[in-house]
Amino acid sequence: MRSETGDAPPLNPNGDPVALLESVRRALETAALPLELPGAAAARLYVGNALAQLDDYVLPRYRSLDAPLLAVVGGSTGAGKSTLVNALVGHPVTRAGAIRPTTRQPILLHHPEDRSWFADQRVLPNLSRITASVVDPSGPQRPAAAVGTGDTAGAEPEPGAVTSLVMLGDDVVPRGVAVLDAPDIDSISDDNRRLAGQLLAAADLWLFVTTANRYADAVPWKLLLEAAARDITVAVVLDRVPEGVGDEVEADLRGLLERQGLGGAKVFVIPESPLDELGMLPADLVLPIRDWLEEIAADATSRAEIARRTLNGAVKALGRRISDIAKAEVAQQRAGERLAADVKNAYDDAAIRVLDSTKDGTLLRGEVLARWQDFVGTGEFFRAVESNVGRLRDRIGAFMTGKPAPAVKVESAIESGLQAVIVDEAAKAAEHADQRWRSDPAGRQLLGGDDLARTSKDLPERVAVEIRGWQSDLMELIRTEGQDKRFRARMLSFGVNGLGVALMIVVFASTAGLTGLEVGIAGGSAVVGQKLLEAIFGEDAVRRLAERARKNLKVRCESILTSESQRFLTRLDVLQAGSDKNLDRYAAALQKLGERA
Repeated sequence: MRSETGDAPPLNPNGDPVALLESVRRALETAALPLELPGAAAARLYVGNALAQLDDYVLPRYRSLDAPLLAVVGGSTGAGKSTLVNALVGHPVTRAGAIRPTTRQPILLHHPEDRSWFADQRVLPNLSRITASVVDPSGPQRPAAAVGTGDTAGAEPEPGAVTSLVMLGDDVVPRGVAVLDAPDIDSISDDNRRLAGQLLAAADLWLFVTTANRYADAVPWKLLLEAAARDITVAVVLDRVPEGVGDEVEADLRGLLERQGLGGAKVFVIPESPLDELGMLPADLVLPIRDWLEEIAADATSRAEIARRTLNGAVKALGRRISDIAKAEVAQQRAGERLAADVKNAYDDAAIRVLDSTKDGTLLRGEVLARWQDFVGTGEFFRAVESNVGRLRDRIGAFMTGKPAPAVKVESAIESGLQAVIVDEAAKAAEHADQRWRSDPAGRQLLGGDDLARTSKDLPERVAVEIRGWQSDLMELIRTEGQDKRFRARMLSFGVNGLGVALMIVVFASTAGLTGLEVGIAGGSAVVGQKLLEAIFGEDAVRRLAERARKNLKVRCESILTSESQRFLTRLDVLQAGSDKNLDRYAAALQKLGERA
């Protein structure tokens, strides 16, 4: 099932990190996880998340290590994210309200001189850019107005999946750190939740907003634990804390963070406070957060440390995810190999049974035997052969001086009998393979509603064509062997077709599986055919001709049955497109890259 890669991918973590990461991305794009095996759905999600993080964060950050940091403000519904962002810049720039979901379109606040870092889609390349300007804060509260896009200033975002990012330059934002207001992580909108996760994965640092009565909720903590696994810099804003319980709630939150590996996270507490007529918090409540961001922005070393730590953590986490994906893909390949083996065994067994029937005398029963008798003489002749095989030499001499009957009826009888055997065995193989696949969840999925327990409609005709081709090859063997002048006259006295039929009888003749009178008749048939051929070509030549004829028949039978098995096996082609055998090696290389960096 596995596809080979072309050139050896750059797996050396001490080499160019971007080249390694681009190879990892190509490998993830071809990951094949089509079968609904245990863990497959999670692995597909890992693939999508890994590709998104490579595109949105890891590759852009490696390519621009000195780019401004991206601080994503995230949190639960109604936690006050937009209100916090507005307070940080000192005037309304995002929409805050009671209608859910609120933050439908992400807004990226940046210093005007940092615009070039984000305008070229260095990060979040799947989101188009909309340039915006600050609305008049004295007018009705609206989101930032889009400029040059054809949108009406302050227009409501369209429903559905968000495909754009609003860029808003503001001198209040410190140079070196951009702030992105993300949708709710627990939004009622599936699109909003996905986008929130994507934006948080693209962050250099998180400003996580929660409330005094929701800081222990499961959804935020799932993301916070992911942050711990990625070693990302996190600051938690505990918003709307009632008077008199601030110290108690803050202590409990810090304890939770410590126990979950986030003891280094900064915690900012914002007490419950009324908003002004513009929906703004008092500026002094968010001053510690603003000072913290400005401190980071002013210190290039601090920014580089945050970027390095987050990037290394993301790369190591990516390595762990890819290791999980590699295991899931191995499980897919093994399931495919198991299903392929079921089909191969069914059709290999069918080929063996067909070839056994050509050696055990089965095909010399009935119509074939009757036509052969008609061809070489009367029934009385063969009864005489049965009782006195010693007289055969004299009979052969007499036989060859006469004019043999046409061989075409024997050929037709052989074709019909052999065709029936092959089609019957192919039907048994199809039924067996179908049963094995239906007993396997992956096989049932691949079969869908199709019934492959029956043979292809055109199988009888294809089998007949192969048998006629085999018979034609036998005639050509006889012609080739008879080119010697010593054999030509004797061969022509009997005819190429007649000798070809005799060779077919020799190929099929053995007494295994026959009883009573059939043994003598079949044995006599074999002796007659073989002695006729030996009288013309010699014993060694007949042995060689018979062996070549058997091999030719074997190849053709196996070809037919292999072709029939493709009805099953082509359904496994969905596993062929992926299966980069280097996925597990990429995982190890990324772990080393994260540790080295």
